Amino acid sequence: MGLRVAGLLPAGVKRLALTSSPERLPELRAHGLTPLLGNLDDAASLRRLAGLATRVVHLAPPPNGHPQWREDPRTQTLLQVLRLRGSAGLLRSVVYGSTSGVYGDCQDAVVNEVRRVKPDTPRAQRRVHAENQLRFFGRSAGVAVHILRIPGIYAPDREGGTPRARLLKGTPVLRAEDDVYTNHIHADDLARACLAALWRGKPQRVTNASDDTDLKMGDYFDFSADLYQLPRPLRLARSEAAAQLPAMQLSFMSESRRLDNHRLKQELRLVLRYPTVVEGLRV
Repeated sequence: MGLRVAGLLPAGVKRLALTSSPERLPELRAHGLTPLLGNLDDAASLRRLAGLATRVVHLAPPPNGHPQWREDPRTQTLLQVLRLRGSAGLLRSVVYGSTSGVYGDCQDAVVNEVRRVKPDTPRAQRRVHAENQLRFFGRSAGVAVHILRIPGIYAPDREGGTPRARLLKGTPVLRAEDDVYTNHIHADDLARACLAALWRGKPQRVTNASDDTDLKMGDYFDFSADLYQLPRPLRLARSEAAAQLPAMQLSFMSESRRLDNHRLKQELRLVLRYPTVVEGLRV
């Protein structure tokens, strides 16, 4: 995801990429990036970042299994570093990739950005903690912070970026009467949304970074199966799914919402290259 964003930056912009993997340094340089070796789990390793960044795209997920399991220490560490040596004075904008899971289960409702968050899982609660830290930082440091709430990311050239592998495994989905709405964004459109928010995003603002797809999860997998000429997945009652599917997978089947993307298209002025999964999966 980070490489997609970096590849869209204007030619004259110096592009720095933070990575914790030494083996990735040659790859990043090959993409025209200046790599910085550092780890968001180790504040001391990030000191070189202080005083360098003027615009930041923060896409790192919170760690799993942290003792304070509802908090995101990585975002906290990043913001501490960005305050060092007057870094905040150089910063103009920060874009954070959050998750649409912060809304919780909305029972099929259309959801815009003014809806109160109601995270039902530890994963989503950590994201709310990160959002709150960033908003406070933006207000106190005078930095334009823009939060993108992101649903399922897909792309045919992304590892695990299509439903094909799941269809080949024969993983079942919910029957129509138990099914939930699911939301999507193509990785290329998400990268473009990050850049639009970085330069055009209103300060201390939230935007749903979702496409126009309006499908329930089972219908999404049925469409994909037909596209790939694979068998459609078995449909189960929710009670049967609870007995057969892993907890993580089941959690995605327990929340239903339909994201409103008017801010994405009107305020960030993003014209979706792949308006729905119909166009995006057929690439």
